[in-house]
Amino acid sequence: MISRSLKILLTLIAIAIPAQAQLVANLRLSKSQYVAGEPVMATVTITNHAGRDITFRGDARSQWLDFIVKRSNGEAVTSIGRPVFGTVVIKAGQTMGRQVNLAGIFQLADPGNFSVTAIVRLPNQTVEGTSTNRVLFNLNPGRTYWTQKVGIPGRPGQTREFRVLTFSGGQTSQIYAQVIEGRTGMPVNTFSLGDALLLRKPMVTVDNRQRMHILYLATPTMWVHAQVDTDGKLADRKIHERGPRGDPQLITAPNGTVSVSNSIPYDPAAAAAARRQERKLSDRPAFIYE
Repeated sequence: MISRSLKILLTLIAIAIPAQAQLVANLRLSKSQYVAGEPVMATVTITNHAGRDITFRGDARSQWLDFIVKRSNGEAVTSIGRPVFGTVVIKAGQTMGRQVNLAGIFQLADPGNFSVTAIVRLPNQTVEGTSTNRVLFNLNPGRTYWTQKVGIPGRPGQTREFRVLTFSGGQTSQIYAQVIEGRTGMPVNTFSLGDALLLRKPMVTVDNRQRMHILYLATPTMWVHAQVDTDGKLADRKIHERGPRGDPQLITAPNGTVSVSNSIPYDPAAAAAARRQERKLSDRPAFIYE
């Protein structure tokens, strides 16, 4: 005879096993190396094999999607927020992807080596769930190229620190803009401006509106002029070609405005028209001489 308690235990096990097999969950990151402070974008992909639609519901107390982030020594990274993923329905046999910025919910401002795993919980699960694969990533401090502290227009007593960082995570070098909150020293935002050819030193300055201007060589013939405001947002971005008297330069007028001199502004429409014209010429048949 099987005792009543053993029957209950076997029933719970029988329920739990198929529950785990109802979902296939996978985790991937946008890249494996980040500059400390920039968004760490994780994508969780969930496939529903339950043979029925599944409705995932979450609130501030219980979430159907969770993450475990650890340092290389196994220490758990402190959570700084608990996002609410709301209600999501995945129809039978279908796959859904959810993208999450891990830097927005975990303390990931310091350099180091980390790992992350996601957990997806079915509606009847509160602690257990389906674990994804474990993904490793690295936070690099980058190399500080330029820095300047500024006040914030319209906010007396508040300050920001502008930084330009360079980072080589592979075969190319990238240039980053970073804005630091003056009181806490925490990053307001860190983001890549793109690949840079550092054989020409980037030029950086601040204008009379407290915007950071960066002019850097992006390709052998193209320079990028980017503007970043004190909220850490990319305010403007334009491409320039080399002018007739050498490399483009950032110049500051007596009134504090900043502009690019000795350059030819790049016109994408004109460049596309020129390429179309080149193709038309190349399509003409060659002359035949008798």
